[in-house]
Amino acid sequence: MIALVSYRPRAFAVAVAGAAVFAFCTVAASWVVRWLVDDVVVERFDRGRIDGSGLLAGIGLLILLALVRAAGVVVRRTWAGKAQWGTARDLSEEVLHSVVAQPVSWHRRQSTGDLSTRVGVDVEAAVAVMAPMPFASSVIFMMLIAAAGMIAVDAWLGAVAAIVFPILILMNVSYQRRVDQWYDLAQSELGDLSAAAHESFEGVTVVKAFGAESRETEKLAGIASRVRGARVQAIRLRSAFETLLDVVPNATNVGIVLLGSIRVRDGHLTLGELTSFVYLFTLLVFPLRIIGYALSEYPRSQAGYARFRSLVDQDRGPDPRSQFVPATEFVAEKVTVAHEPGRPVVFDVSLKIVQGSTMVIVGSTGSGKTSLIEALCGHLPVESGTIRSPFTRPALVFQEPFLVSGSVAENVRFGRDISSDAVRRALRISEASFVDDLPFGLDTVIGERGVGLSGGQRQRVALARALVGEPDVVFLDDVTSALDPSTESQVLANITRECRGITIVAVASRPTLMSRSDLVVFLENGRLRSTGTHTELLRSDPSYRELMMAYDSEKSTTESEGSR
Repeated sequence: MIALVSYRPRAFAVAVAGAAVFAFCTVAASWVVRWLVDDVVVERFDRGRIDGSGLLAGIGLLILLALVRAAGVVVRRTWAGKAQWGTARDLSEEVLHSVVAQPVSWHRRQSTGDLSTRVGVDVEAAVAVMAPMPFASSVIFMMLIAAAGMIAVDAWLGAVAAIVFPILILMNVSYQRRVDQWYDLAQSELGDLSAAAHESFEGVTVVKAFGAESRETEKLAGIASRVRGARVQAIRLRSAFETLLDVVPNATNVGIVLLGSIRVRDGHLTLGELTSFVYLFTLLVFPLRIIGYALSEYPRSQAGYARFRSLVDQDRGPDPRSQFVPATEFVAEKVTVAHEPGRPVVFDVSLKIVQGSTMVIVGSTGSGKTSLIEALCGHLPVESGTIRSPFTRPALVFQEPFLVSGSVAENVRFGRDISSDAVRRALRISEASFVDDLPFGLDTVIGERGVGLSGGQRQRVALARALVGEPDVVFLDDVTSALDPSTESQVLANITRECRGITIVAVASRPTLMSRSDLVVFLENGRLRSTGTHTELLRSDPSYRELMMAYDSEKSTTESEGSR
């Protein structure tokens, strides 16, 4: 709780101050009631007349205290809300910054659904306890004042009233210990449910294609059942706890009335003092429930905050680009890349990239092409070796392009301040003229992940997004695989012509790009087998020649099938 308060201490302090004003006015009102009963009401029966000035003064004091109490409630609720949701915003920003700061390799080990839960559901759960806490603190203050005052008036009756407070505290502690495990389990299962649902919805086409709807439904239903089970257990405990919160104070109030009547009869207590006792304890019944509510929220809040901290406190891996050595030319020396420590997928690759040239990485499936290009662009750390780079504005286009559910222009700009003319130019270079035929042109909303576009169209929009930032080097991970050869050739020609001086490093599986490149890097089983121009490798390397023949055979087969 202290950790949460530290985010917005001033707002929380103002809320507590407002709650303290409410508490003081509540106790003070009982004193005014005692004075009215003893000096006005009883006097009316004893002397047969009423003290009008005293009655008006008492009513005026009660009204004044009620107004001040109301002001205290407004201050408490307003600033408690500011503290709660301000803290929620701070936690959200902290966890988002923490997630964004992690390298790409870290993100690949995470579940998107679980991350979404921690940023949303867990943060909301963590701050839930902050709303009732200022009031609960004022109730404790009020109980101390009330207990001291009641004991001072009548020790026996005050002891009966005061003994209920530690009983309620013990009830709260016992409840908290028993319910903690269920809230922890529920928060954990919610993360699993979110991750499973996100995965299922993300792959809905695959699920439907294989008729796996029933299996996915059963999987989600199983997790949901565990969430429900944990929540039901927590609610059962909470129901029993809140029932006791009603029974104990009300039973104590009945006891106060019975014992107080005897004390009044024996002359140890005035009628006003008994009325004040009953009035004050009645006023305390609801605030005592607030303590219970605060403590009942605490386990869920604690579980949410613990999950939040477990994410924020994870060690942040170094940015792979920070390992690059500034240089005047791009050189990789004995670079080894591993997705998991001790299990390299690229071994001791050394190469040099001339600025303004085009280099193509070639190899069979699983040869380490994508891993190497991601290491060269700074997305994957190198396990050993050195990368020297002169580039300051790199851009990477993935084989599977990611588009957001906004307009074409928003996808190209991607939050950057870029003019429409620059956006159109980038789309023209990437041969994305199809945008002009869309219903609203650049402003056409293309749906989540670009669902409204074909694979080739998505690749060209993603390529335009990389080019619009005027990078000095662009890394292409087989981004033209969904384009026909003529369009692919035109895109490459446009980049060469329009983006003068740009360096291109590409993974390719078509001879079209290889024949246009200045250097071909041929990988085999994660190792550098040979380098040279496309023509040189066709002549000197049988394995490269065999791979090209396989590409041509695949192309011929595809074209033959397409003509049927």
